[in-house]
Amino acid sequence: MIQSDQTVARPRIRLVLFGLMIAMMLAMLDNMIVSTALPRIVGEFGGLDHFTWVVTAYVLGTTVSTPIWGKLGDLYGRRSVFLTAVVVFLAGSALCGMAGSGVLGGPDSGMVQLIAFRALQGLGGGGLIVGVMAIIGDLVPPRERGRYQGMIAGIMAVAMVAGPLVGGFITDNLSWRWAFYVNLPLGGVALVLLLATLRLPRHRTVHRIDWLGAALLSVGITAIVLMTTWGGNEYAWASPQILGLAALALVALVAFGLVEHRAVEPILPLGLFTNRNFALISLVGFLLGFAMFGAMNFLPLYQQTVQGASATDSGLLLLPLMFGMLVVSLVVGRAITRTGHYRVYPIVGGVVMTLGLGLLTLLDVDTSRTESALYMVVLGVGMGFLMQTTMLIAQNSVAQKDLGAASGAATFFRSIGGSLGISLFGAIFANRLGGSPAGAAFGGGGEAGAAMDLEQLRALPAAARDVVLGGLADAISHVFWWAVLFTLAVPALAWFIREIPLRTVNEPPPGATEEEQAGTALAKAPAV
Repeated sequence: MIQSDQTVARPRIRLVLFGLMIAMMLAMLDNMIVSTALPRIVGEFGGLDHFTWVVTAYVLGTTVSTPIWGKLGDLYGRRSVFLTAVVVFLAGSALCGMAGSGVLGGPDSGMVQLIAFRALQGLGGGGLIVGVMAIIGDLVPPRERGRYQGMIAGIMAVAMVAGPLVGGFITDNLSWRWAFYVNLPLGGVALVLLLATLRLPRHRTVHRIDWLGAALLSVGITAIVLMTTWGGNEYAWASPQILGLAALALVALVAFGLVEHRAVEPILPLGLFTNRNFALISLVGFLLGFAMFGAMNFLPLYQQTVQGASATDSGLLLLPLMFGMLVVSLVVGRAITRTGHYRVYPIVGGVVMTLGLGLLTLLDVDTSRTESALYMVVLGVGMGFLMQTTMLIAQNSVAQKDLGAASGAATFFRSIGGSLGISLFGAIFANRLGGSPAGAAFGGGGEAGAAMDLEQLRALPAAARDVVLGGLADAISHVFWWAVLFTLAVPALAWFIREIPLRTVNEPPPGATEEEQAGTALAKAPAV
């Protein structure tokens, strides 16, 4: 009977999956699409010291919103919540494209507007990412989920490279604003398709949103990101501003833990972390996001400055990374579906990803494009082993009724890792550059590069240009060294994950309550 239900539902699942893949493509695309357009944005609105905030605002918005979207989906139904997230994302995209254009204010306020609208766009993007993963969890049992999540991981790989490529092409041939406007027609197609095809079981629960917990979590995470962004750059680490942010983060997160312990419907159920696999894979996801998003944002900067690539070419130069990640994601997803085994993949992925980042520390002014491409293939292969397995293990560790919260938590830890990685690596980059002869050439100190226009590098005298490019290459390779230190812990943590059999239907684990059994019965219904 189970096989029959799956056979009937499969054509509809494929159609829904197409709409979900578009939504996931948009959310992941905007993690990366700005990277190749940043030099133009910085040249129009401000200095190089602001560039990480355009990325950080999006990732921060995604981070603080994912647990909220996941829990709202559990309470109100994933379909309506997910479609709302699509609308928020598209509104943020339109506003980002209009930032500083004169419609909402002149170029003087353009950077502030863009950062604010990127945060709004990130709020919607968080709902897209967690919604896609949770909806697949509703439609497909864990044993079959590896195949579909492998496809989603492949889309994420394509987006990571298509983002810089599309952003570069648009920047070179149109305007950086179209890097945001391009979301509107694609998002519109996904919205219409999902409105017509997405049908999910309705879960009836008592609607008690933990707004206090959500607010405390947002304050705590924002304070941490601000602290890592400004520490050693805008302010000294021992300054009252940084110490105040540290105290605010500590108080907010401790209060959040107390609130979640007593909340009827906690945004982030702390009981999930009593499960060893869930706790371990959450830490792995955090480190994966930290190294992946934090370090990868510096590859286009290296390619456009040190290697002299155009914005479009820098996107093409990332294709080896996408190829490694795409192929391995698809192969691993099918292997998990066929065998039901998954423990080895995050271990191998952690080792290979660390090796790839270690190779990227060798980047300098003399590194050829072929060499850097080989390094990126290794990094992509390591990421391919990890991308879908982290979510699969998290979802297989919880009952169906907590699927949205688990998906949101897993996405949250990857996103908060990315937020902290981008801000911390940005501060490390600025400090390293500021202490070099290249930084001194542009004012030195924490404000190094504040007036640097990357498009003017080629106009510098040869000797001065060599100094600047050498300083940039050294600062970027220094960032990769720090990334290696974090990814070394990934295989060590993954080693302690237990191989729990993947369920062949969406049923709760042994010992489930009557409420969990009822939730599973709904999930089994072929109401796709």
